[in-house]
Amino acid sequence: MEQLSAGKKLDRAFEKLGAKHTVSFEIDLDTDATSLKALDAESGPEPGEEMPDEAAELLSGAKIKVTVQSKKPIDESGEKDLVGTAVKISGPDGDLAEYRVIGDYTYFRSDRDAVGKVTGSPMPAAEDLPPQAGALKDVLEGKWVKFSTKEMEKAAGGRGGGEDPAPAPSLDAKSQKKLVNALRKVIAHEVRFKTAGGGDGTEHITATAPFRTLVTELLGEIRPLAKDLPPGVELPSDNDLKDAPDAKVTADFTLRNGELSEVKVDLAKLADDAGVKKLGLTLRMSDGTKPTAPAGATELDLDELAQGFFGGAEMNDAEFDESGLGNLDGPDGLDGLDGLDGQDFPQDEF
Repeated sequence: MEQLSAGKKLDRAFEKLGAKHTVSFEIDLDTDATSLKALDAESGPEPGEEMPDEAAELLSGAKIKVTVQSKKPIDESGEKDLVGTAVKISGPDGDLAEYRVIGDYTYFRSDRDAVGKVTGSPMPAAEDLPPQAGALKDVLEGKWVKFSTKEMEKAAGGRGGGEDPAPAPSLDAKSQKKLVNALRKVIAHEVRFKTAGGGDGTEHITATAPFRTLVTELLGEIRPLAKDLPPGVELPSDNDLKDAPDAKVTADFTLRNGELSEVKVDLAKLADDAGVKKLGLTLRMSDGTKPTAPAGATELDLDELAQGFFGGAEMNDAEFDESGLGNLDGPDGLDGLDGLDGQDFPQDEF
């Protein structure tokens, strides 16, 4: 009875979430720098490629906040129904990067120094860029810039004769329903639920399952639907999963007045071999506020930017170095090339 009651409560909580038109969620990596360094060491990085201490400290306090606004309820929405999206990545000392998609434009800003710490490669300073970099300097100075979302999609997909890029493949509604039903079947069979009240309309539901068993069963239900999945999606085989840890993983769902407000997943047991003591994810839900376009954003011209960096800058006479070219008017210069037309040259000469 407890299993049935907890499952129904979670179902209703997710239905309420899907009925909203605007929703925000924040993902918090619940770990520490020592655990991240241990995970990195377990992956066997090449000498000199180890995770920097600064990056481990920064990532251990990283958070990602996403807000989505749609014309329809979230669970009925497709990409064309979204009217606003905002994503912000933050570290312990402030924001790292943020972008918003509003109307026809994408807006972006970032912290140059913080991003350099995460990647381990310092970013160039704005004054180091050539004059044709234009608004890209604003990016390195942490200012808001904007560009046409459609033009960026064309650039990312290649400009095939000016045609619009093909829409991203996605599951149709019928296939989505099959997939959800398959996942529910496995969860009902493999996941153990337990409920506990917290007072003030708060309730906790914990869900526990052995990791490898759960993932293997989930993929077993999904494989018959593989033909309906977008092209390029490859599912791992059971053999691929045989070495995955089968330790039990627990997710803690917090419901407030029947609505999902937080999910915590403890993953530390999956990395026992690496000596990891603290590793988890926390997902916090909230009613989203409408994403808005930031004021004063400088527009990036993607064509000019590409031409400036890849087309090469023009050189004046003072910058043109003729040393080593010889006398172009003499027998060793361009005049000396007369009469070479039509001659064959061995391919390995070039």
